[in-house]
Amino acid sequence: MTVLGRDVGSARGRELRELRRKVGFVFQQFHLVGNMSVLENVCSGALGSLRGPRFGLMMYPKAVRLAAMEQLDRVGLADRPFQRADTLSGGQQQRVAVARALIQKPKILLADEPVASLDPESSAQVMALISQIASEDNLTVLCSLHQVDLALSWGHRLVGLRHGQVVLDKPVSTIDRSETMSIYSAVEPVVSARAAANR
Repeated sequence: MTVLGRDVGSARGRELRELRRKVGFVFQQFHLVGNMSVLENVCSGALGSLRGPRFGLMMYPKAVRLAAMEQLDRVGLADRPFQRADTLSGGQQQRVAVARALIQKPKILLADEPVASLDPESSAQVMALISQIASEDNLTVLCSLHQVDLALSWGHRLVGLRHGQVVLDKPVSTIDRSETMSIYSAVEPVVSARAAANR
């Protein structure tokens, strides 16, 4: 498998670390450190480019802290940098997770069911945020979704899987809704790839 023109299976050492830094990840369950501040959680996204461990917010270089604040501003949470992450709502925690992924300046963003734990309003806000950032940063987003309506609303290309096999791979604009419903009823996830570069 190749990612950004590199063979992942053969990448080792520095090459593999550099490749990993170019791929951001947003998890379904946020995976924030609850007793850490919002700002420190975002700073932790830069650990791949730093040497040695970091214990506490002030152990991060000033440039990293400033970059983290910029990303928090982008996701609408610049007013909460010192709030404990576990006191935020689900939608706010996911926005912190997006900011954490963005601080590493990825070329590709993988989002695994990023709105599965959120209410409909928060889901729409997070998907709109990811879409906006993809456009602004010319960022390719590969988003795994079980909700067909979300995939159709936010994706540019839809890839449907059933039993691990690709059964649908088309631009969203050319898909008939009946095609997607047959995938959805098969229980396997629908994957929507949103690539701003392909607009």
